[in-house]
Amino acid sequence: MYHELFHTLHQLSRHLTNKLNEALKPLGLYSSQWAVIYVLHEKGSLTQKQLCEYLFVEAPPMTRTIQRLVSQRYVMQIPGKDKREKYIQLTEEAINSYPKWEQVVNETNKALLEGVPDTIQKQLLQLQIGWLGKLR
Repeated sequence: MYHELFHTLHQLSRHLTNKLNEALKPLGLYSSQWAVIYVLHEKGSLTQKQLCEYLFVEAPPMTRTIQRLVSQRYVMQIPGKDKREKYIQLTEEAINSYPKWEQVVNETNKALLEGVPDTIQKQLLQLQIGWLGKLR
């Protein structure tokens, strides 16, 4: 049973990521970039290390994602107290584009949850929050 549970979770995660990538592609974004943008929008500027820890992403792929977002002018790097530390924050362009991106993400998520009753969605959310809390 454990194998099947985790196997289906992995399949579901990949499927959801692919659907979001399809929806974001016309906007020039990938789900990994959206994740960084969303976190920065919600939490303000963070270091790359803080982003990695929050999103459970290793440093090399996070570096590539941030570099891509910098080249797209959606984030900027602000030097911290330590020379090695840089804070990542959204640019004005990203802040202005955020509502359009969020609308696409919300529409995609809504379509993916079509047919799932609100009570089940709430239970699923609580289960995920609780499970994540145990893993941290």
